[in-house]
Amino acid sequence: MDGIRVTVNGQERAARDAGPHTRLLDWLRGEGLTGAKEGCAEGECGACAVLVVRPDGPGRSRWTSVNACLPPAAAFDGQEVVTAEGLGTAGGPGATERLHPVQREMAGRGGSQCGYCTPGFVCSMAAEYYRPERHAPVGTPRTGTEVAGEDHAADHECGPNGFELHALSGNLCRCTGYRPIRDAAYALGVPEGDDAMLRRQDEPAPGPRPTRLLADGAEFFRPASLEELLERLREHPDAQLVAGATDAGVEVNLRHARPPLVLAVDRLDELRRIEAGVERIEIGAALTLSEIERELAGRVPLLDRLLPQFASRLIRNAATLGGNLGTGSPIGDSAPALLALGASLVLASGEGEREVPLDEYYTGYRQSVRRPGEIIRAVRIPLPLAPDAAFSKIAKRRFDDISSVAVGIAVRLEAGTVASARIGLGGVAATPVRARRTEQALVGSPWTRETVTAAAAVLAGEGTPIDDLRASARYRSAMLEQSLLKFWARTPSAPVPEVSR
Repeated sequence: MDGIRVTVNGQERAARDAGPHTRLLDWLRGEGLTGAKEGCAEGECGACAVLVVRPDGPGRSRWTSVNACLPPAAAFDGQEVVTAEGLGTAGGPGATERLHPVQREMAGRGGSQCGYCTPGFVCSMAAEYYRPERHAPVGTPRTGTEVAGEDHAADHECGPNGFELHALSGNLCRCTGYRPIRDAAYALGVPEGDDAMLRRQDEPAPGPRPTRLLADGAEFFRPASLEELLERLREHPDAQLVAGATDAGVEVNLRHARPPLVLAVDRLDELRRIEAGVERIEIGAALTLSEIERELAGRVPLLDRLLPQFASRLIRNAATLGGNLGTGSPIGDSAPALLALGASLVLASGEGEREVPLDEYYTGYRQSVRRPGEIIRAVRIPLPLAPDAAFSKIAKRRFDDISSVAVGIAVRLEAGTVASARIGLGGVAATPVRARRTEQALVGSPWTRETVTAAAAVLAGEGTPIDDLRASARYRSAMLEQSLLKFWARTPSAPVPEVSR
C-alpha cells in the first residue's frame, strides 16, 4: 500500500516514508513538527507527548495524551493527532494563529525556561483541560492522601478548577521547577463553547482501519477482526503483538529490536469490552488502563488502588492489562493485584478458548503456559469481591517508577475471623507469585495483631528475593512484612486500639 495517512493538526498527511518500525515521534519530526522531542526513549519524561482522538462512548471522543516515542507511526493510520504546534490553530488549515489557553497560561506564569519539555507539558495539560469529568470543587485546592487505604496512590492533588495534577505525572522538567507549571494548570478556566477541540469531542473518534505496511523486510499488520488476527498468528506464531507499545517500543528504541511481523491488537472490538455479571467481571485485554479506570468506576476497589500507582497517566493512556501480563515480567504491577483478586486469563487461538487461573499462568522467568498462536483475550475477576483489599508498591520514586516490591492483598472476615485471604507478590521471585504460606497462616485465625504479626513474619520469608540495583533481598523481605502489618492497621475491620489516659 502507498504508506499510511494520519490527520495531524487538522490536515491529512501521507506517511509514505514510514516503515513498520518508524516511531510516531520520528515521523512527526520528519514532517517539520519538531515541538515533540526525544528525552528518554522509554516513556518516562513526556517530552514527546502529543494528543490523539480516542473513543469515549457512543458518538463521542476524548482528547488523550500519549508518548510519541514508543508507538509506531503505522498504528495511527486513519487517526487524528494534534501536536503542540497545532494547539493554537486547532481550527484547521487557514485558521488565525493564536495561543491556546494552556500555552497562554504556561507563558504568562513562567512555566517554561529552556523549553525542551514544554511542548510535552502543554499536550498533557491540554488533555486534562478538555477532560469531560473535570469540574471545579468547592473551596481551595485539595492536597494530601484523600483516599483511605494503604500507600496509595492517589496522593490526591486537585486544583480549584478541577485540574488533576497527576495528569502531568509523566512529564519531567529539569530547569523550570514545578510550581509555575502547577500555577498554570490551576489557572485554567473552562473551554469556551466555540473551542474547536471541545466541539470535536461531541463527534465519534475515527474507527479502526485495517492496515498493512511492508518495508525493509518487515511488516506492520492491523487485522480487521479477531478471527483474522488469530489466522495470521497461526501462520506466524513468533509475531510481535502490540497494543500500546509501552513495552515493545522500549525494545525497539533501546535494544534495537526489529521483529519481522508486528500485529496490532489495540483496536479490535473483541478485545476492548468490559462485561459485568453476577459471577464475574471480564475486562478486555486491549482496553487501556485509563479506559478500565473510567469504565469500572470504582466497582473493583483494589484496581482503584493499583492504577494511580501504575507508571504515569501518559503510559496508562496506552498500556493494557494484556500487555502487562503477557510480557511475563516479575515486576509488572498488575499481576500482584490480580492474583489477590483471584483473576484468571482467557486465552484464545484458532482452535478456541481456554481459561487459566493467573496463579497457574506463569511457569518461569518471562515464561507462561500460553501456547504458540494464543493471545490473552480477557481477564476475568470472580465476584463477589473480598471487602478488605490493598495494593502496596515500594519503589525509589513515589510515582512513575518500577516496583522494588509490589503486594496485593484481599481478605474476607467473618465474625472477626479470617474466612479467606489471597496475597499476590511482585519483585520477589522470577515470576509474580501468591504468598500461599502466609494465606494459610491467616485463614481460620482471629483478625488480631498477634495473628497478623505472626503471618507477617511468614510473609517476610515468601518468594526468593535477590539483591539488585533497585533493592536488596533483605529490604524486600522487610517490605513484605511491613505491607501486611500496615494493611492490618488500616483495615476498617481492625479493632481500634485503646488510648490510655
